[in-house]
Amino acid sequence: MLDTSSPPVWRLALPLPLPRLFDYLPPPGDDASAADVGVRVRVPFGSRELVGVVVEVGPAEGDAPELRHALARLDPDPVLQGELLESLHWLARYTHAPLGEVLATALPAALRRGEPLPDTHAWAWQLTEGGQTARERLRDGRPRRLADHLLAGPLDEDRLDLAFEDWRSAARALAKRGLAERVAVPAVAHAPMPQPGPQLNAEQQAAVEAVHASREGFAALLLDGVTGSGKTEVYLHAIADCLARGRQALVLVPEIGLTPQTLARFRARLGVPVHVLHSALGDGERARTWAAFARGEARVVVGTRSAVFLPLPDAGLIVVDEEHDGSFKQLDGIRYHARDFALVRGKALGVPVLLGSATPSLESLRNAQAGRYAHLRLQQRAGDAQPPAVRICDVRKRPLEAGLSPEMLDTIGHALDADGQVLVFKNRRGYAPVLLCHDCGWSAQCQRCDAPMTVHAGGRRLQCHHCGARGPVPNACPDCGGLALQPQGAGTERIEETLTARFPDVPVLRIDRGTTQRRDALEQALAKFGTQRGILVGTQMLAKGHDLPNLTLVAVVGVDEGLFSADFRAPEKLAQLLIQVAGRAGRAQRAGEVLLQTHHPGHPLLTTLLSGGYHAFADEELAQRELAGFPPFAHMAMFRAEAKDVAACDAFLRVVREALRALNAPLDVHGPLPAPMPRRAGFQRMQLLLSAADRRSLHASLDATLPAIYGAPEARRVRWSLDVDPVDLY
Repeated sequence: MLDTSSPPVWRLALPLPLPRLFDYLPPPGDDASAADVGVRVRVPFGSRELVGVVVEVGPAEGDAPELRHALARLDPDPVLQGELLESLHWLARYTHAPLGEVLATALPAALRRGEPLPDTHAWAWQLTEGGQTARERLRDGRPRRLADHLLAGPLDEDRLDLAFEDWRSAARALAKRGLAERVAVPAVAHAPMPQPGPQLNAEQQAAVEAVHASREGFAALLLDGVTGSGKTEVYLHAIADCLARGRQALVLVPEIGLTPQTLARFRARLGVPVHVLHSALGDGERARTWAAFARGEARVVVGTRSAVFLPLPDAGLIVVDEEHDGSFKQLDGIRYHARDFALVRGKALGVPVLLGSATPSLESLRNAQAGRYAHLRLQQRAGDAQPPAVRICDVRKRPLEAGLSPEMLDTIGHALDADGQVLVFKNRRGYAPVLLCHDCGWSAQCQRCDAPMTVHAGGRRLQCHHCGARGPVPNACPDCGGLALQPQGAGTERIEETLTARFPDVPVLRIDRGTTQRRDALEQALAKFGTQRGILVGTQMLAKGHDLPNLTLVAVVGVDEGLFSADFRAPEKLAQLLIQVAGRAGRAQRAGEVLLQTHHPGHPLLTTLLSGGYHAFADEELAQRELAGFPPFAHMAMFRAEAKDVAACDAFLRVVREALRALNAPLDVHGPLPAPMPRRAGFQRMQLLLSAADRRSLHASLDATLPAIYGAPEARRVRWSLDVDPVDLY
């Protein structure tokens, strides 16, 4: 029973893996009111202190134990409110995740810790009264010149950076004598005048007009353009129109697509400060960007997945570039998809959402076919650039050197002789995928995972790419004591070594996670590489987002790994990757060529891609998905369980299965089954896959069974998670 005579209490969402709210009394001397919804509060929880968010205010339950007082209200006004708070409630319902964890995911780390919403003002310097009168008595030098600059009034530090060299030491000298002081001033945008862009072609102009026609309400638009067709120009025109109406624009890009080239282009063309949000930023910087958008001060942000949680009080447009990219899906914690949540927010905000890709996801293509998305096509490359010529290299019965055929090496040599640049693409980093004993067949396996250790550092180190375990290469085989330990296969390190030896007169640059760990390492390496002839060896980090105008040859090594995967999404991912990496070639005046090396030249996927392109492949794949009852013609969810003992995983998933089957709902339940990698980081892994023909049945079944699942004793013996709309069945 509810005691309506008692004073109202705060119902808090706390960052805990529990699907419930927690009641607290306000701090002594404070009162709870409906205006508190969205305010952060610090509360005692057991022996800890937690920061939660007020999501409801109401009377306490009559039979509840005596409530504890919150320790402190952290915000004078709500930090989560309006559309963003409502959309986060939707996300918690859709992912079936605890609301407290969803709200914590949406807040920057500094705000999750309870730090105050940061100031977003600028700093300026001005003369004190004493400085105004003493200025003329100053001797010539930097302090005197700075004082002359400040005579007309305060100047913010950004302007001083542009106008006055080494002004900081002069400012400190004046401040030490009491002649100048640092003061906070409202943030003022200092951006260059917008630069004009290239003339739009007819297809681009039609796409821009379609976005403009949708600007007064929600619309989902799929910008489906071949690589090099000028999708970014369409984005820029749409954002410029958004800014002209005094609105904010959010641009989501994949992590590997957020390059200095992209940012420089946006900043030069839009004429306003363009904010950035990605995982490499410090907590303080991320919190300041979040606060600037919450206060309506910031206008444009280009960010990765987590930027979808920014407050947008003046929203006008949301853009999702490379909407097919798998990095938009969060694979741990709250398993949301940024593209899908962007569409939900766009509908709630009443603004258009523009999804762009050269290789749209099959889900988006299906939505376009069904009329749920407007389908905008860009079928020609911008300017004079022509599509690259694509050629298959059959390597059956051919000698290979570090995975490279003689024909590929000769083709690379011809491209270099013509002063071109070459991209050798291999989506496997390291020196070699496995270390093998040639005498007895022993291979170096990770002791914590069901996976081989990758050979690194030119054959001197072993590393597991799944759990991070490392170790030296043994001097002899641990099984037979033989000395015939040989790296098998080739990763980017081994290909780099081979190409450096084969072409000693040209630079060979390797781009993978191992060479780009430092901040800005990728940009600095590509800048140093420049437009000179040379060879880039890289993983999918180079597949998108980089404009290399002198790149004339893309050589793809190791196509075969993706042709026979058990994952039903593998053909789609491989086709997208091949099209994206092929699109790096011939983007300027010089003709481009793509060489695909394979042992299976007649594979249907390759045949379809070569003869009809990505859309011919997509049509065939959609037809097969429909026959098989796979997404986008079905809706899936997956329970995953991890434990040291596989029996605990099996017992928990059997409880889940029986609870679901007891509903007699139109739902297919598959499992429990071992995960494709049954053991990782020392934990046994199993999964249970659910599939339903309609989304409503799937979510109704989950809603009905989750309370019992949370309460099951078996759930406390495993680490378990629920992934709605899984993209990786790992």
